[in-house]
Amino acid sequence: MNSPGKEYLTTVIRRLKYYKDLAEKTFEQLDEKELHFRPNEESNSVAIIVQHMAGNMLSRFTNFLTEDGEKEWRQRDDEFEIHNYSKQQIIDLWDKGWQVVFDALGSLTEEDLLKTITIRKEALTVIDAINRQLAHYPHHIGQILFIGKMIKGDQWKNLSIPKGQSNAYNQSSDVKDPAKKY
Repeated sequence: MNSPGKEYLTTVIRRLKYYKDLAEKTFEQLDEKELHFRPNEESNSVAIIVQHMAGNMLSRFTNFLTEDGEKEWRQRDDEFEIHNYSKQQIIDLWDKGWQVVFDALGSLTEEDLLKTITIRKEALTVIDAINRQLAHYPHHIGQILFIGKMIKGDQWKNLSIPKGQSNAYNQSSDVKDPAKKY
């Protein structure tokens, strides 16, 4: 049986991989033009959300235990500008950000969890800093899924239990926690 600290780290990584996978299944359904669709001038496209998330991931998780999570080199405002990246460039940016996250989390020990780090000069325990990102990333991934559903309409390939099929799903003998596959 895992200690509480090891279990926490294991489940955080598993949950983040689950949400990462949901976004990637959305990317698969969208073409390059759709990745840049914005419902209005105040809204972000999937590409812009990816730019922001990758910038956040690189800043927060590079030298996670030793440097402030808001790096001097980060250009946050630029993350919200239109760059017209190709689909492959968007995916590469996405992968680069996640690699830094998983490398940092994978290197942590349970002794690290109660250490204090800073984000924008605010002191946080490692647990709190991770929880902050565990709330932040799924928030944006939900936006990505919503935009994908909006674009694809009835062509959308459902990523969870389809409407009206909850009872059938619950009665199924193979019901499992989708996050456990990670």
